Amino acid sequence: MVEEISIRKIDHVKFFVGNARQSAYFYRNAYGFDVVAYAGLETKVKNEAGYVLKQGGITFVLMSPLRANHPDASRLILHGDGVSDIALQVDDVRESYNLAVSRGAVGVIGPRAVEDAHGVYHYATIRAYGDTTHTFVNRDQYHGAFAPGFDAIDPSRYNPATYHETGLLAIDHIVGNVEEGKMNEWVEFYRKVLGFEQLVSFDDQDISTEYSALMSKVVQSGRGRIKFPINEPAHGRRKSQIEEYIDFYGGAGVQHIALATNDIVHTVRALKANDVSFLRVPRTYYDTVLDRVGDIKENIEELADLGILVDRDDEGYMLQIFTKPVQDRPTLFFEIIQREGSKSFGKGNFKALFEAIEREQEIRGTL
Repeated sequence: MVEEISIRKIDHVKFFVGNARQSAYFYRNAYGFDVVAYAGLETKVKNEAGYVLKQGGITFVLMSPLRANHPDASRLILHGDGVSDIALQVDDVRESYNLAVSRGAVGVIGPRAVEDAHGVYHYATIRAYGDTTHTFVNRDQYHGAFAPGFDAIDPSRYNPATYHETGLLAIDHIVGNVEEGKMNEWVEFYRKVLGFEQLVSFDDQDISTEYSALMSKVVQSGRGRIKFPINEPAHGRRKSQIEEYIDFYGGAGVQHIALATNDIVHTVRALKANDVSFLRVPRTYYDTVLDRVGDIKENIEELADLGILVDRDDEGYMLQIFTKPVQDRPTLFFEIIQREGSKSFGKGNFKALFEAIEREQEIRGTL
């Protein structure tokens, strides 16, 4: 078994977007994040602007280019807004980077230590699927708002009058879509380079509808704190959601981020009040769901009213719901998840969920 790199947790997720200021306003008002730090011209960062958003144990970083010659400006033409980097907090950046590269990872930025009045921030970056990257981060010697170049800002500056607390706590998992035939290659990357283990596998018999299918494998860190499902399309009668994503994103990338809550009913009510849109399954789903999953503590009528799905495995049950894409391209979306013992990913909901996605594809004319 490959020795795992000393990864502690997901440090942050970086989004590269067309307008970071407006995106920060969206994630603050719709999803309930606090906007806690800023980088840009006023902080002597000359080529890009960024905002750091936090909620519970979740950190999002939104970055935008300030000039057309920014090295990543072309991402916006190719991908639109999307996740550019999943940063992993490690014990030792240099050791993690050197070990990853020695195992076949492609280095993007070698180990660096950046210092300001708040201490020293260590980081290095490797390439993952598509042009997504993983940045190894260590901030043990850094005590600023986020990283050098970022200044703290008062979260109340972004407080909307009609804001509803959403209660999001942590990143549960992050799902990547890759091209047909590439799933096993990237599963092996996480196994051999980072020392992850394969947790579960779903084939086109598990995840299929009348029209389309996909395959998925889940890798996780040895400590179980980080889970990355990897999807690829499978042959079907029409275009699958994975093919649609790859078409509009322009390649492999992050499909969705699952955000954990301890009270999904409260969270979804708050998000709906904040004008977040969700996928819906037919009301008939709820006529038989308790026959399949057994007793749960939540009120099934409340779940039906909100469109929340339920599934069970040997260790308990879980509740989940999926937003519609958060930009005009049918690419990135979010999952809201509450685990009551279950460690699964909602296998029993796959058919109903993907049929709901296909209804959206049909409206878009991309099925």
